Amino acid sequence: MRRIEDHFEPFPVLETDRVILRPITYSDLDDVSSYCTVPEVSQYTVWDVHKSIEDTKAFIDFVMNRYESQKVGPWGIEYKETRRIIGSCSFVSWDNKNRKAELGYVLSNRYWNQGIMTEVIKRILEFGFRKLELVRIEARCLPDNLGSSKVMEKTGMKYEGLLRNLIWAKNDFQDLRMYSIVRADFESEFGEGPGIR
Repeated sequence: MRRIEDHFEPFPVLETDRVILRPITYSDLDDVSSYCTVPEVSQYTVWDVHKSIEDTKAFIDFVMNRYESQKVGPWGIEYKETRRIIGSCSFVSWDNKNRKAELGYVLSNRYWNQGIMTEVIKRILEFGFRKLELVRIEARCLPDNLGSSKVMEKTGMKYEGLLRNLIWAKNDFQDLRMYSIVRADFESEFGEGPGIR
């Protein structure tokens, strides 16, 4: 069975009705900075708000290094209507032996409450279960991040419990809510037919 990393060389470009999921490039610097510098966007992330364009460039340097090293890197979320990057989504960790991975994502606040991230996550779940042959996909969020919890629930993920003092972030130990979806759940909800939209 192929490793998850093997499916990212070349990097897979995915599509939904409203967005294209593709590699981030240096030409996206201003787009990425436009939401990473917004305190409301980083409020519920484990990373701090970007204070300058240099912070965003350092992030893109990290991303480009992952691409060039044939490692799993994030998808930039390109909004078809404007052809601008409005967020990102990635497998932030994975386990080849146990066929599972964890998703992480962020979206510009200008595009909140429009169903875009739900659309994105459904497409990546499809890729994960059907292409990567994963058995389980997880996602976690801070307890107060109600928007992210709703996205997970709308994509068929089930709440599994509160992981207490799981990580050190924002100068404190943070609890995280754990959600997951397994392949059987996904196939039950979306079937085994052609790609979902």
